[in-house]
Amino acid sequence: MKSSEKWSTEQRIAALCSVLVLWAVAITGRLVQLQVLQHKELAAKARLQQEHKNPVPAPRGTIFDRFGNPLAVTESVSSVVVDPKHIVNPDLASGLLASLLNLDRNVLLEKIIRAKRLGRRELVVKRRATTQETKNLVDSHLAYVAIRPDTKRVYPNGEIAAHVLGSVFRLKGPEVGAAGVERRLEVVLQGQDGEESVLADVGHHDIDSELRTAARPGTPVTLTIDERLQFVAERELKAGVIAKNAERGSVVVMDPYTGDIYAMANYPTYDPNLPATDPKDHSRINLGAMAPFEPGSVFKVITLTAALETTKFRPETPVATGGGSLKLPGRVVHESHHGYGTITMQQVLEKSSNIGAILIGQQVGRKNLYDYVRRFGMGARTGLPLAENRGLLRPVEQWGSTTLESISMGHEVAVTSAQLARACAVIANGGSLVKPRLVLKRGSVTEPVEPPQRVIRPETAMTMRMMMEGVVLRGTAHNHVKLPGYTAAGKTGTAVIYDPKKKAYTHAYNASFMGFTPVTNPRLVIVVTLNGTHGDGGMGAAAAAPVFQNIALEALRMYDVPKDIPEDYRAKPQPKGQILADLAMPLSKSSVMEEAGTLEKLLAEEPVKIDPDYVPPSGEAGRKPPVLLAGLTPAEPLPATPAAPAQPVIPDFRGMSLRRAVAEATANGLELQVQGSGVARAQIPGPGAPRKSGERIRVVFGK
Repeated sequence: MKSSEKWSTEQRIAALCSVLVLWAVAITGRLVQLQVLQHKELAAKARLQQEHKNPVPAPRGTIFDRFGNPLAVTESVSSVVVDPKHIVNPDLASGLLASLLNLDRNVLLEKIIRAKRLGRRELVVKRRATTQETKNLVDSHLAYVAIRPDTKRVYPNGEIAAHVLGSVFRLKGPEVGAAGVERRLEVVLQGQDGEESVLADVGHHDIDSELRTAARPGTPVTLTIDERLQFVAERELKAGVIAKNAERGSVVVMDPYTGDIYAMANYPTYDPNLPATDPKDHSRINLGAMAPFEPGSVFKVITLTAALETTKFRPETPVATGGGSLKLPGRVVHESHHGYGTITMQQVLEKSSNIGAILIGQQVGRKNLYDYVRRFGMGARTGLPLAENRGLLRPVEQWGSTTLESISMGHEVAVTSAQLARACAVIANGGSLVKPRLVLKRGSVTEPVEPPQRVIRPETAMTMRMMMEGVVLRGTAHNHVKLPGYTAAGKTGTAVIYDPKKKAYTHAYNASFMGFTPVTNPRLVIVVTLNGTHGDGGMGAAAAAPVFQNIALEALRMYDVPKDIPEDYRAKPQPKGQILADLAMPLSKSSVMEEAGTLEKLLAEEPVKIDPDYVPPSGEAGRKPPVLLAGLTPAEPLPATPAAPAQPVIPDFRGMSLRRAVAEATANGLELQVQGSGVARAQIPGPGAPRKSGERIRVVFGK
């Protein structure tokens, strides 16, 4: 009995030892399996549970003005993220988060429920939360909430240069340019996000992090915009639009030699810090680059320039404009008020004679006029890094029977303010077409100035300078542009707005003024356009010219431009009734209907049929327009100068040295106002003009 009991005890001990051995073997085997055979697989699973990767947002490149003032910067902010799996009560969580983050509770609840159903471990609740919102969340100690680093684009000056800068939007990932420079230079401004590895505890709370890849910021961009002048341009444009009850307007200020855009203003404007909410809100459209319009009489500058280069016209050449109306095929064109009779080419520009411009355009001819309109950059984008409209300019083959006459006075063609600024710069810089420049530097690399293209002769540009100065001294802008101590030149323009829905011209105008200052050494080209003005006060001279004046005065002071005339200098006023508005508008019913139909096609950019009545010219055998000069028959050539009048006239000083010009003036009892040095290039009044007692002759000399 005792032996049996002893063996039984031994057996029990042996069995226990066997169990222990088997258990140890099993544990060892399991450890080998976990630590050796499945180590990589299990380690990867552990990393997935304990670690996650977060993007490190890269800031967009800062945008500066030409003097280094920031126009668009990127700030470091935070985004709020939740773990839907750790949210036990979505209804309670959505209510709490909505109150802390100023969100819509119902929308947030729907997002959380959907994320839980899909098994997502991370849901972005709000991007770019404010500092106070982030603090409120941290103080709440919500286990399912995490704060992630983020960036936010900020425009410190609000509305200033909004249309140039544009804005950004964000759906997923980094902010992306939505308009303006932000969009066109997206590749330059957009940085490259980095990446960090974050170690989390069992509650999915971050406890440590390691930077894997550093974020690479975007390249900074320096614009040619001058923040100070941009502010002035926007202020004066707004005041002008409101004063004239216009619908909108634009201003472009440009260096005529380099093409640098100092300011590009539009009204109405917007704050790019605020998201766009209304798809029909047109305040975000850059009118200066995107909104083409019929320019009206400012276009006469191109018509007369073409005449100086392709015909024998000179500023003193007389033009028989008749009694104020001109009959064309199917239409009658009238002057704004009454006829001018026979006036000089210079006076055609100063008085903005529609008939005079048409008669001169007829002598230029279709092909030549089209060529010069293209030379001045019309019908093509200027090349700015912005969304641009090329405007409307049909090929000669698609011109109608009176398209030549319409374009001569600025109708049947559509341009943008940026195109007008480039065209005006051709006259200001001596005859070259420059490419407008908006980007000064990309990073530390200065953008090159593209070589200008010679499009007209220097002497032609000088002559047009003096003729455009006459518009300010004696013409339509005489009472509206005063720059004490500085000369200025320009051209007013007024075009009646066509309504394509009603298929008729309205009583609203596109009022514009393009000009430059000072005349002898132009530093600034300024184009002002107000759309939707009304009445006599809404024409180019009364509406747009004062805006030009106010901007020019501030700009000349800012850039410390030397004065070129005495401050108390005043040109002699024209006789009462001689300064008239420059309304380029056909007044007869048939004329209105014909242009209405044509313009509707233009604005809709529909194909226009070739005029079957038009026969292209073939050398001297081509169809010739009627002769314009008084007293000439169609067989007579155009003279370079008019016949000598009976009364004493102003001599021609052009081409003379300063000493010879002074001697000539003294011999004739004339008083000269000398400007510059070298050889006489231009004079006002022009050669052959009637002499007036005590009149001073202004002569400009150049190398």
